[in-house]
Amino acid sequence: MNDFVASSLDRLVTAWSTGPVADLVRDRGLPAITREYLLDTFAWQRAEDATRALTEHFAAARFADEVEYGVLLVPDPALLDTRGPLPDEVRPTPSPDVFDERLPAGVVLPGDRPWQLVATVIGSYGPSLGSYNDVIAADDFVVDGQDTRQWMTRQVWGARVLQCGETPPDCEDNERWTFTLFPGEALVDGQAESGTVLKGKVRFRLGKPDRGIGSARVAPAVLV
Repeated sequence: MNDFVASSLDRLVTAWSTGPVADLVRDRGLPAITREYLLDTFAWQRAEDATRALTEHFAAARFADEVEYGVLLVPDPALLDTRGPLPDEVRPTPSPDVFDERLPAGVVLPGDRPWQLVATVIGSYGPSLGSYNDVIAADDFVVDGQDTRQWMTRQVWGARVLQCGETPPDCEDNERWTFTLFPGEALVDGQAESGTVLKGKVRFRLGKPDRGIGSARVAPAVLV
């Protein structure tokens, strides 16, 4: 077992098998995350190759030096739906999520497994690649044979917030506050979906699709 696999297993087991998140996983009927389950279920060489490919492909992006790529677990939304509000107790600051009621159900990853493994941003910040409109119009997002924009979704970001635990992404308590755009989701009434953590609340929002300030980030992803 190499360092990438060992560190990934440690991170995933810690994130999903301790504290209130572990209780949520159990209560929703998902398989418990253990080293044995992870090793038996997922293709780890492919995960490592995809993580390396993402890191190299987006190395020239603005703020690329802040970005940590790795593997993220995304639960089946039929059991645990990360596209919307979750119980207060699984949040770093127990406080109700803020969810714009205009948001549709949202895109889900393909497949029928209880857990999906995605190579993507796993740290506090994604790269800055412009506005929602900029990302949609670009033509350099294919990595490992996949268009990484198609998995820039609310579901994947919601899983990342859970996996990051007490240090959520896009949070004002980090060194800098950011928000993650979801180009994998269609515009809603001409507005773009994004997620952030602000004033202690996980927020699923809508905003201007041409907002390309440095705080606007994305999370390129490859489904493993």
